Amino acid sequence: MAKPEFTKDDIRQMAKDENVKFLRLMFTDLFGTIKNVEVPISQLGKLLDNKLMFDGSSIDGFVRIEESDMYLYPDLSTWMIFPWSTERGKIARVICEVYTTDGKPFEGDPRNNLIRVLDDMRKAGFTDFNIGPEPEFFLFKMDENGKPTTELNDKGSYFDMAPMDLGENCRREIVLTLEEMGFDVEAAHHEVAPGQHEIDFKYADALTAADNIQTFKLVVKTIARKYGLYATFMPKPLAGINGSGMHLNMSLFHDKGNAFYDKDGKMELSEDAFHFLGGLLKHARSYTAICNPIVNSYKRLVPGYEAPVYVAWSGSNRSPLIRVPNSRGLSTRLELRSVDPAANPYLAIAAVLEAGLDGLRNQLAPREAIDRNIYRMDAEERQENHITNLPDTLHNALKDLAADDVMRGAMGNHLYQSFIEAKNLEYNSYRTQVSEWERDQYLELY
Repeated sequence: MAKPEFTKDDIRQMAKDENVKFLRLMFTDLFGTIKNVEVPISQLGKLLDNKLMFDGSSIDGFVRIEESDMYLYPDLSTWMIFPWSTERGKIARVICEVYTTDGKPFEGDPRNNLIRVLDDMRKAGFTDFNIGPEPEFFLFKMDENGKPTTELNDKGSYFDMAPMDLGENCRREIVLTLEEMGFDVEAAHHEVAPGQHEIDFKYADALTAADNIQTFKLVVKTIARKYGLYATFMPKPLAGINGSGMHLNMSLFHDKGNAFYDKDGKMELSEDAFHFLGGLLKHARSYTAICNPIVNSYKRLVPGYEAPVYVAWSGSNRSPLIRVPNSRGLSTRLELRSVDPAANPYLAIAAVLEAGLDGLRNQLAPREAIDRNIYRMDAEERQENHITNLPDTLHNALKDLAADDVMRGAMGNHLYQSFIEAKNLEYNSYRTQVSEWERDQYLELY
């Protein structure tokens, strides 16, 4: 999905030609939730002049009430008219960066933070960090009140077709809608678990990729509702079946092309690729809190359901945390398999990029590849191969994050402090709950 170059005049003309009546000004909060301020088209001039204000104190992780006035600066390249319309005209969206009243980028805006980390990348001599995401989601039926149930829409499995895959029509419309909006969809299929789906779209530069993930989630949820279905990106909505991941395929570029490719290198990988990989492995436990940010994320990261739980890498098998897909040349890339779709994409991409840059700065070398199925190794074998585990709870992941200055720096002080405070509250709230499993297991026994 190439990034268009729109001028203010272009946008004024498109709004007029397409009968746009409302503007949806989108940004993302600390937790990755899409927020929007909807204004009539009469406010377009004010928006284009960076003079549109909103109340930042109402957004999780932003500011206190006495510092609430904030500005939305539109990224004109993200202008997009939604394919669906109302009786009163069309709706256009533009993704915005949040600025303070003194004209500075707000440090609590996750998108601004990714822009900052990308500046670090350029200072290190690289031009682009490309991301190809693979987001998965579940489709559930809704009840008569329009509330989601836990009743799956089908009993299909990996790559199944209709009539087994009852979500096929919904998925097809999602794909067509995305293509209308400029997405280059590469694959769409039923995933392993019943009711689970995956739609992969073409890689893009890091900032565009994060924007695309947020737009993708909005489209999936909107189209699913047309079919009486509820789409959820919750990592593990049901026990006993696979959870939803969002693998991140990543590649780093400089003036000479893909920095990860070297036709004469081991596995045709460059020294830069191995150092970047070394950084990803070194900081893996620390960025897990960012890439798997909710209590439920850790119900997915367990052995037996295809999600990675071991810090290792491989060029051939899918059991380690990081895989090196076979493609070479411009397509040479690393695939991080632990990330789930509850992650804030701006924070997750900033974290993995900063981890890789730390590997490059310090010339970190990864241990040897693990080309066996790690799930079949016992604890002693894993120890002999220096394979460690990812954190098994949000609480443990937060402790690892707090101990890692590089990952704290990847978030910036404002986002880090707000994130740690909010996530500790979330985990403490979870700890006070008593689950049905506990009652079934212990009530009569004790």
